[in-house]
Amino acid sequence: MTTSHQGNICQPPSARKTFWAWTVATFFGAGFGKPGPGTWGSVAAVLLWAAYATALHPTSQTLLLALLAAIALTLLLGVPAATIAARESGRKDPGFVVIDEVIGQWIALLFSPVDWRHALIALILFRLFDITKPFPARQLESLPEGWGIVFDDVAAGLYALGVASLLRIWI
Repeated sequence: MTTSHQGNICQPPSARKTFWAWTVATFFGAGFGKPGPGTWGSVAAVLLWAAYATALHPTSQTLLLALLAAIALTLLLGVPAATIAARESGRKDPGFVVIDEVIGQWIALLFSPVDWRHALIALILFRLFDITKPFPARQLESLPEGWGIVFDDVAAGLYALGVASLLRIWI
C-alpha cells in the first residue's frame, strides 16, 4: 500500500470512489486528459461556454447571468467534490481534479464577447495566472482541502478577468 505525504494529507488512497464527487471533480472525465489535465479542464470550460452561447444565442446579459449561475453551482459542488476526490486518492491536490480550472476559466470569461479571439485570450490569461499563481493565489492553496484546491484558481480567474477586461478597453 502506498501513501501520499503531500501537504496535510498523509493517508492511503481509498479503493472506494464516490461517483458524483469524481464526476464533478474531474469535470466529467476532462481531468484524465493527458498531458496537462488542467489545460483540458480549461478547454472543456471554454467549449461549454461557447456551445451554450452559439447554440442558444443568449443576450449578453443572459449569458452573464448563466455564467454566474454556473460559477456559483460549480463552487457549491466543486469544493466538496474536490475534497472527497483528494481524500479518496490520498493526495492533497490531485492533478485530475479540474473543477477548479473550470470555475477559474468561467470567471476569466465573464463579460467576454462570444468569439474565438476573446475565448483564446481568456484561456491563455487564465492558464498563465493558474500556472504562475501570483500573490495571493499561491497562499490560497494553504486553505483546507477542497477550499485550497479551488480558491487559488478563483484568484487566477479574477486576475485573468481583470487583464482581459483591460485589454478589451485598450484594444
